[in-house]
Amino acid sequence: MGVAGSFPSFAGRPPGPVMGRDEADRTLARLGAEHEAIETSLFALEEHAGRRLLEGATLAGVTKERWASTQQSITLLWRYFDAYAATLASAREIRARRRYPGRSDMVALTGLLRGDGVTVASQGAGGAGPLTGPARLSERFTLEELVARMNDLYAHALDMVLASDSVWSALPARIDLLAAELRRTFSLAHSVGVRPGEHPAGDDLESIAGELTALRAQVVADPLAFWTPGPGSSAPGGGRPDTARYDRAARALEEVRREIEAVLAVRQDAEQRLLQVRDLLSRANRTLAEARLARGEVLAKIAASEVPAVSGPPTVLQERLATAASYRRHAQWNRLSPLLESLEREAEEELMRARESLTSVTEPLAVRAELRGRLDAYRAKVVRHGLAEEPVLIQRYDAARRMLWSAPCDLRVAGQAVLRYQQAAADLLTPRDRGEYDGQGETS
Repeated sequence: MGVAGSFPSFAGRPPGPVMGRDEADRTLARLGAEHEAIETSLFALEEHAGRRLLEGATLAGVTKERWASTQQSITLLWRYFDAYAATLASAREIRARRRYPGRSDMVALTGLLRGDGVTVASQGAGGAGPLTGPARLSERFTLEELVARMNDLYAHALDMVLASDSVWSALPARIDLLAAELRRTFSLAHSVGVRPGEHPAGDDLESIAGELTALRAQVVADPLAFWTPGPGSSAPGGGRPDTARYDRAARALEEVRREIEAVLAVRQDAEQRLLQVRDLLSRANRTLAEARLARGEVLAKIAASEVPAVSGPPTVLQERLATAASYRRHAQWNRLSPLLESLEREAEEELMRARESLTSVTEPLAVRAELRGRLDAYRAKVVRHGLAEEPVLIQRYDAARRMLWSAPCDLRVAGQAVLRYQQAAADLLTPRDRGEYDGQGETS
């Protein structure tokens, strides 16, 4: 422990002019306050939760190395403090001898308070290597130098303790919360059939679990590996915990959780969506059946017309729909989700194809209906103008009507017959229309 050197026999630097009584008293008061502050700080360091954790933890890596050095610093701090306290006690004892100390007492006080007679046994004397500088049996300091050395050692020790404590206070608790969220996600994933080896999301969950386990163990054993010192900060504990690995794991879990929720949404509305797919396929089948019937009618009633073939019902989609229903019965939601999405899209497309097929097949019937409507419209116009009994119109009307209302109907020939009737009607109606116009003009 530190031992105060006796003055005037010290072999250090001379302390300078002899102090006066008032100056000595002020110095002793200042050093006494300083002693109390240092003692309070050292005891606070001894009782700090981070220091206790460091003492009880199984450390590794950079934290293990720095803690070994810090322990030496703390031991040396106490040696320095004991030497400081002993020197201060010696000075107080000299000052207390007389109310008005003589010159010899003031010379001794000056030597203790200003001189470098404070002797501290070095680390090497206890069997350990010196913390700094060459190996020596003892070191000599002034009280000012001793305080500066203690401040430096204290700052480095406190920085290490605060940094470790900050990491331990921040990361393990957050990792534990994330691990709890991971367990809930695992349970939810299992309920919808998302398991490791069967679904990529299950593999991701297993990977995240391994990362969190490894991360927590590393944080507990080597907290300083997860500490980022603050830029330009010289204060103890300046910096922040490095949460990069934790943040990556949290983002990965959030992505998997959203995927699981999507699968869960499939479970909740799977029955309704399957019913909608069945309805779409049923409507497509009915439309195709209608197209097949229409094709037979077209082939029977329309001559010289190319009628496209009508495909059969989509058996592949029906088989996949049965597979989807099986997935639902066996709660294989992770397999049902992508299958159901593709079935919905393809069932819509199948219904559109069926409607297009019906439109294509019934086009000749639509053309015949249009020709019939046009013929009747001109017939009504002719009757309105009193030309219904014109022989040429009767002849051409009957010819066109026979073609359009007989089977099989040749649309090309029937279309020409309707056109000849239109032309004949137009030829007869044109002079009459002009005369009626002229008559109206004269009347007006």
